[in-house]
Amino acid sequence: MRAKRTRPIAMILPRACFAVACLAASVGAAAPRARLDMRVFERRDSAPRNFVAVGAASSDHPLSLRIGLVQSNFAGLEKELYDVSTPGNSKYGQHLSKEEVEAFVAPSPDTVKAVKTWLESHGLTSAPASPAGDWLSVNATVQQANDLLNADFTHFEHVDTGKQTVRTLSYSLPDALHGAVQFVHPTTASTVSRNTKVSVLDEPTGSPNNDTGIPSSCASSITPQCLQAMYSIPKTCGTQSSTQLGVTGYVGQYANEQDLAMFLQKYRPDLSSSTNFSVQSINGGENPQGSSDAGTEADLDIQYTVGVAAGVPAVFISVGNDVDEVDGFMDSTNLLLAQENPPSVVTTSYGYGENDFPYSLGSALCNTYAQLGARGVSMLFASGDEGVCGDQGTSCSNFGATFPSSCPYVTAIGATTGVPETGDFISGGGFSSWFPRPSYQSTAVVAFLSSLGSTYAGKYNASGRGFPDLAAAGENIAIVYQGQTMSTGGTSASSPIVASIVALLNDELISAGKAPLGFLNPFIYAHPEAFNDMTSGYNPGCFTMGFTAREGWDPVTGLGTPNYTKLKAAAGL
Repeated sequence: MRAKRTRPIAMILPRACFAVACLAASVGAAAPRARLDMRVFERRDSAPRNFVAVGAASSDHPLSLRIGLVQSNFAGLEKELYDVSTPGNSKYGQHLSKEEVEAFVAPSPDTVKAVKTWLESHGLTSAPASPAGDWLSVNATVQQANDLLNADFTHFEHVDTGKQTVRTLSYSLPDALHGAVQFVHPTTASTVSRNTKVSVLDEPTGSPNNDTGIPSSCASSITPQCLQAMYSIPKTCGTQSSTQLGVTGYVGQYANEQDLAMFLQKYRPDLSSSTNFSVQSINGGENPQGSSDAGTEADLDIQYTVGVAAGVPAVFISVGNDVDEVDGFMDSTNLLLAQENPPSVVTTSYGYGENDFPYSLGSALCNTYAQLGARGVSMLFASGDEGVCGDQGTSCSNFGATFPSSCPYVTAIGATTGVPETGDFISGGGFSSWFPRPSYQSTAVVAFLSSLGSTYAGKYNASGRGFPDLAAAGENIAIVYQGQTMSTGGTSASSPIVASIVALLNDELISAGKAPLGFLNPFIYAHPEAFNDMTSGYNPGCFTMGFTAREGWDPVTGLGTPNYTKLKAAAGL
């Protein structure tokens, strides 16, 4: 397992591309396929977690490589992101255009020339793989990739699923390109997505509790009616067609329209059961409507966006099942970046452990979320269902972090359970080993660490970005799946619930002639009073009880669960 590093993203992204012009000249003058001074760019000491090597990859096996180029001025983009996202700043709400964002992240002409010249010396060509041209795509065989990268591509098999993938434990780049290239994928990263919990649900009954207004049935089954009472969510429908809510779907998860209709009939009878969602396809992504094609995760995500954010147009972004899962993350992000008017909120219920990624690839993906945030898109990610383990298994010796929820430019969502709510033991939370603590967290996280004292010292990165940021109900969530009422749960449920609340707020903001919330974190940390603080619950793992929910921010429930009425006031509505 590759050692984890803690350093700011800006330390590797805005560096000058030293010697790239010299490299371009030297490669151009050399004979084809000439060997340059190569230096290891990335290495891992063993196979990816839960994978075993099963043999060398065939020399003619095709690979679709992605090469990330160092961006020209990410530091400038980051500054703009915080300016337009921080209440009180003179630029607050003045989100950037597509062209303005691309101007910050487009690589320099010298960088592009150097990398293309290197590829051409190996008989390879490239094409842009991102709107700004900071990612390139290259089709190569294993033999060509081994020669290009001084690598040893091998077949690896996942011990649980039997899924096979072709990866290398190490690869190198010409010495001068270490200042021009950010990552090459697929190389050392290999991941398998989590699954959603599903069980049969008994029909709940109950009347409103006189003290809280929350139906007593919510103690055993969470429905949209429960969420409206718990979080003061309005029942009225949104009116602004521009306030789209995006739901990502991966690994063959499909959202079933008939299941949605039955869900609305049962749990939102005030809405038309014909209310539907649109579909956007990437890499051959589909959304077949046979009952057996329905996916629990996709059904959950669509039912708790369409059914909670009433009137807000929902779009299901379906990524083809045959592509590498990391490629799916990259391609869905680039789809959004390429749109002139992307959804104002996007929720993703998938993620991986930081240990499954090289830092270079993680930081590159994280930076795409900064681009979307600067354009006014709220990016929400489930924080994971493994407590403090961070998706690395319960036998871990040190705490882990999940990604992309550890990225400082997204809003990570943890889980609660019960009524009254407490922190859910599954709720992924802790501190990133990659990303430093962002300024918007300085007060809240320092207060938690002070109360924690020396407990778990050495098991986590105390200077890292803390997550989750918020939480919502994540147990006993009622859905309709393949025509039957089921119960599901996890932070996979919590993220679309919070996304729906943000979408409804954006609808009201746009109706009032204001900008959508965009990147949420500076706003929410400036208004902790807008959330229901959780002070009980814990997230065990790694042979410990994990962290404990307490007053203020904590790595179990973040700032707490949303209160729509208070959020409206904080947003100036």
